[in-house]
Amino acid sequence: MSNSCDNDCASCGSDCADRRKTDFHEPPHALSRIRSIVGVVSGKGGVGKSLVTSLLAVLCQRAGLQTGILDADVTGPSIPRAFGLAEKAMASEEGVFPVLTKTGIRVMSLNLLLPNETDPVVWRGPVIAGTVRQFWTDVIWGDIDMLFIDMPPGTGDVPLTVFQTIPVDGVVVVTSPQELVGMIVEKAVNMAGMMQIPVLGLVENMGFLTCPDCGREIRPFGESRADALALKHGILKTASLPIDPKFAAACDTGMIELFEGRWLDGMAEMLEKRVKSKQ
Repeated sequence: MSNSCDNDCASCGSDCADRRKTDFHEPPHALSRIRSIVGVVSGKGGVGKSLVTSLLAVLCQRAGLQTGILDADVTGPSIPRAFGLAEKAMASEEGVFPVLTKTGIRVMSLNLLLPNETDPVVWRGPVIAGTVRQFWTDVIWGDIDMLFIDMPPGTGDVPLTVFQTIPVDGVVVVTSPQELVGMIVEKAVNMAGMMQIPVLGLVENMGFLTCPDCGREIRPFGESRADALALKHGILKTASLPIDPKFAAACDTGMIELFEGRWLDGMAEMLEKRVKSKQ
């Protein structure tokens, strides 16, 4: 215990013995049964975390898993746009219902509750963290196999609230090849370690592009650092996504569920095996 400890473990990220003795996890809605929960995290914004969340959710749904996405990036929600969701979330006396995508993925995001998707969310940290907590406790997720949590970047209020409130099974870390980004991503990896949550995989976005004329692989941001980062932190599964205008077009038009590509197949298969091992 720190000398400056105020005994409020719920707002503390310190990895002391006293904190580990306390379990702050809250149960989900009484009508929800969720088998596996994976957070998608990054140390900074702009590396493609929401894209990776969407692609993994699509792959798991294609594999026959009932899948959901909890969009915890309250001030910058992009999941509804990627899936082309225009309808608003409905509620009853029992709770709030997630919105279904075209293939049946269940999504809850603040943009599904706002009158206009461009309305700014000018809230302080505790209010944002409380909203994310309600997405867990008040949303009727139903019976699903895999829930992805699209985290905001960094290691602040919301990631801490998620890790302490929701029984996350593991995280997938998203990075890009730049050395500066790699350094910042290590902060997210270390936070997961402090919270005793395993890092299941590392996805390097914008790792390469393919020349449309000769088919040669070009790495505009330098050589991949994914394997070195994974080796340093004992992460067993890595993947690399290309720079591809089709990704941006699919997200902008709400057609991410139609994407084609095998870059994340290994990651999705690993997550599928984890779910099936719990059945």
